[in-house]
Amino acid sequence: MKHFEVEEDGKRIDAYLSEKLEDASRVTVQRLIENGKVLVNGKTVKPSYKVQEGDSIQVEEEIPVEVSLKAQEIPLDIIYQDKDIIVVNKPKGMVVHPANGNPDGTLVNAIMAICKDSLSGIGGEIRPGIVHRLDKNTSGIIIVAKNDKAHIHLSEQIKEHKVKKTYIALVRGIVRENEATINMPIGRSEKDRKKMAVTKKGKEAITHFKVLERYDKYTLLQVNIETGRTHQIRVHLSQIGYPIVGDEVYSNGKNEWNVKGQCLHAKSLKFTHPITGENMYLEAKLPEYFENILKDLENRKMQ
Repeated sequence: MKHFEVEEDGKRIDAYLSEKLEDASRVTVQRLIENGKVLVNGKTVKPSYKVQEGDSIQVEEEIPVEVSLKAQEIPLDIIYQDKDIIVVNKPKGMVVHPANGNPDGTLVNAIMAICKDSLSGIGGEIRPGIVHRLDKNTSGIIIVAKNDKAHIHLSEQIKEHKVKKTYIALVRGIVRENEATINMPIGRSEKDRKKMAVTKKGKEAITHFKVLERYDKYTLLQVNIETGRTHQIRVHLSQIGYPIVGDEVYSNGKNEWNVKGQCLHAKSLKFTHPITGENMYLEAKLPEYFENILKDLENRKMQ
């Protein structure tokens, strides 16, 4: 139990406590408040409550519980690792987080086996800190926090758009523009609730792309995103008439190489180390199947 005597007026209590409690994000504080773990003058309040001079605040800190998820010895391509973060090159076909239909064999299960006792407790559960995700069939670089402090700082960087993600995508069709920006809102599809779509009711979504190489019937793109909407790159490129090769959801998925799942790879991440403050730039090599497709297309150009 922690106790605070307020000496200033006007701040929201969630903002006030996120500054007072070490390694606690505003979201964590809001959860504590909503769960009745925060009392102001002996009474529960809402996260929007504004503290007043003389208020007495009691906070019952939560002790993260062990999750039922099992650690699994799954081989991973580790790009970088220290005591605070681990960065891996996720293969196409691997789910990031356990869910219905994918209870194990995920990136989280693999990371739990690697991290052992060094795991984040944010969310009230001891598990790897997944701060951003990749779709099951998108390969590439992903960063995971090993502890709460790293998790909080990385989440803040992502929220403030300070993490630069660069993707490589092979699309059907010859893109005319050398570079362009797609600014179209994305939300849940009204026709198929399992899919996302460009819709007026959606949230702002901004995607930048530039052409790396044009082939016969295909174009290789470098893609950067300002926002992180679900399936953003896949939806945007399909919307403008250049679906990603192999995308079985936002295209018919048919392709001459019989690739299942989109040819979309998260190539690099540029961010600030959440603990040391060091500027980090890390890359993940293209998967072999993707490299082979590009070699095939290059050979055709030479013929």
